[in-house]
Amino acid sequence: MIDCIVGYHLNPWTCGIAKFNAILARQLEVPVAGFVNYPDATYRRPLLSVKFSEFTPEHVPLLEEWIRRRAGEYELFLHAVGDTDIERRLIANASRVYCGNRELTHDLQGVRPDCIELFCPGTIMTPHRIRGTELQIFTFGMAHKIRVEHYRKLQRLLEQTGKSYKVFVSTALHEGTNFDGSFVVRFEELQEIFGPHVYFMGYLSDTAVFNHLLDATFLAAFFEHGLRANNTTVNAALEYGCAVVTNLDRFSPAGYEHMSTVLDINQLETLPGPDVLQRIGTAARDVAGGQYGWDRLVDRIKAMTPEEKGM
Repeated sequence: MIDCIVGYHLNPWTCGIAKFNAILARQLEVPVAGFVNYPDATYRRPLLSVKFSEFTPEHVPLLEEWIRRRAGEYELFLHAVGDTDIERRLIANASRVYCGNRELTHDLQGVRPDCIELFCPGTIMTPHRIRGTELQIFTFGMAHKIRVEHYRKLQRLLEQTGKSYKVFVSTALHEGTNFDGSFVVRFEELQEIFGPHVYFMGYLSDTAVFNHLLDATFLAAFFEHGLRANNTTVNAALEYGCAVVTNLDRFSPAGYEHMSTVLDINQLETLPGPDVLQRIGTAARDVAGGQYGWDRLVDRIKAMTPEEKGM
C-alpha cells in the first residue's frame, strides 16, 4: 500500500499539483513528503506525484538517484510528461504508473502499456460560501508584513460590536520575495483569530481592489512601526473615501490623525458606528487627494529649484 505522497513543490497556496497532493494524501490518510529532502528510512511505498517540467536543473540528478535507490519500489502519478531520457527511465522503473488524463495514457503506450488512466478531481480546499454581513473588512499588503498582534485586537473590537462581520484578506509580493511558508503560517494565524469570518482572496487586480475598497466598512492595514506617507495601499483607500484602521507613530503622515482621518488601533477602545466611519472616510479623502495625491506630488517636483534637485 502507498504510505506517503511525494511532491516536488509542497506549497498548496502556490502550486496546483501541491494542492492535489495535499488533498490526495488526506483522502488516503498518509503524509506528504518532499522529493528534494525525501526521508529514505521512513517510507516503504511512496507515490511520486509530479510534473517533470517543474524540476530545476540542479534537482534533475536527484531523479537519477531516486531510480538507483528505489527501482520497482515506488508508484508514479503523472500530471504531464516531456520527452527526456530521465523521464522515460523513471516511468519504466516505477512499479505502477497512473496518468492524469487520456492523452498521457496514449502517449505512454510505447513505454508503459500497463499505465492506468485516471483523472484529477477539483481541488477547492475551502469551499466556503461568502455570506452577507453587517460589517465588511478588507485588508491587503505584502505577504511578509502581516502584523498578527494588531488583528487580535481588531477581532476583539469587532466582537464587541455584536454585529456580523467578514474579513477579506488579499496579498501581494515584493519582487525578489516569494510566497513561502511564512505567509501561510500568518494566514493560518488569522484563520485561528477570525475563524469562519476570514476569507483569503489571493492576488487581486486593481479593479478588484477598487471594488473591495468601495464595499468595505473599513480597510485594516498594519505596519511594523507605523503608517508612512509612501504607503500606496492606505493612500489609495483614503483617496476613495474608505475609512482605515491602522497604527500610527511620530513618523506617520501629517494630516492622518486618530478619529479625524484614520483610526489608530493602539488608541481604539471601541469601533465607531457607520456614521462616524463615513465622516472619517470623507475627511480622509480630502487629505489624501489634496495633500498626498498625484497633482500635489507633481507640483512639488516641478516647483523645486535646480539647487534643490541637486543640479
